[in-house]
Amino acid sequence: MFFSFFVLIISYLHYFSAKNRNFDPANARFMIEYSTFSLPNGLRVIHNYDPSTAMVAVNTLYNVGSRDESPELTGLAHLFEHLMFGGSVNIPDFDAEIERAGGTNNAWTSNDFTNFYDVAPAANFETLLWLESDRMLGLSFSPASLEVQRSVVIEEFKQTHLNRPYGDVAHRLRSLLYTTHPYRYPTIGKEISHIERVTMEDVKHFFYTHYAPNNAVLAISGNVTLERAREAVERWYGAIPRRDISPRLYQPETISDSPRECTVTGAVPQPLIVIAYPMAAYGERGYIEADILTDILASGRSSRYYRQLLMADPLFTEVDASIAGSEEPGFLMLRARLSDASQKSVERARTILTTVASECTGITDRELTRAVNRYESNHQFSMLSYLTRAQELALSEMHGEDINSRVAAYRSVTTADVASATESIINPSHACTLIYLPQ
Repeated sequence: MFFSFFVLIISYLHYFSAKNRNFDPANARFMIEYSTFSLPNGLRVIHNYDPSTAMVAVNTLYNVGSRDESPELTGLAHLFEHLMFGGSVNIPDFDAEIERAGGTNNAWTSNDFTNFYDVAPAANFETLLWLESDRMLGLSFSPASLEVQRSVVIEEFKQTHLNRPYGDVAHRLRSLLYTTHPYRYPTIGKEISHIERVTMEDVKHFFYTHYAPNNAVLAISGNVTLERAREAVERWYGAIPRRDISPRLYQPETISDSPRECTVTGAVPQPLIVIAYPMAAYGERGYIEADILTDILASGRSSRYYRQLLMADPLFTEVDASIAGSEEPGFLMLRARLSDASQKSVERARTILTTVASECTGITDRELTRAVNRYESNHQFSMLSYLTRAQELALSEMHGEDINSRVAAYRSVTTADVASATESIINPSHACTLIYLPQ
């Protein structure tokens, strides 16, 4: 098993070194080669040729998420993720055609974006473009499909956010962090009643004001040449008209100058404490530093939380730190489950979580190097997958960045940068604390 994996890695390194002039054999790092072009209707295309596979991934990233919904009709972006599989203008059954082509597909929705991806043998590449272009052109807008997908989404809401222990944490925490910005509710929606009252007119309006070639990035990675890709994309997408995209009219969230706190009880097995702090948006100064900070705190057995809390203090049964990476200012989150629900224990846990985090103003060079090495390793190994490459290339094009600059950006961070970010983010005045106690 290990030998097979080793041979696979060597073969990929050989491929990238042979095909990419930017490959650095001394450091065994490679750059992803890609090309970009656009159509007159505004569709941006990013392409990566990989002859080492017989497959191709087609990824369509739309610049629409739950932040684009009306506060009175939330959950619509996620509902749309489901509706996009309910039939389009010329194709009544999307999944049947994918399966006939020997492919698979899936999708995801976030506060910022909606993403659809398809994988099939490269010989059936144009089948994927036919399918994706047809549902970009228009959906069937079937009342039956709306009712089916509405029921599916409502059931998902119940399973993941109402009937699961701690399932409503995202709703409660976001409402503490945001009071006016659409990030104040999760992607699934604020409440089920919003999904229940979505009409066909709502569906059509949302589609024609957000799903358009001039609001999307198409990424292609696999055994399809640039010439073939360009010709096929122009044929299948060229006639789709541009559309007027609804502007985002909301205002940025104002950071509170006083802490916020909420204590709730529920059918949960252990106390949970979550402390969240506002942080920078993706691409802004402080974002990468916050990511590195959470890695030093909670990634692996050498992390500070693992050594100082989980292994040294029986009060902590689970501990984590993470960021909500988003296109607009997001949040850094400290999270722990406890063995004791007494007020004294909860207060002690809160103090320890924040104290250890604030002490990251003094991280070592070794900790920083380990965190950056881990990021680079994860990034490089994930890029071995043509599907991951397609998704990440789409995101990089949407961001207007070079995917090959990501590792360098992390390597440019210093211990002083992380110290400054820690001092700025782990601010008691900005803390939003959710305490979840067993009934």
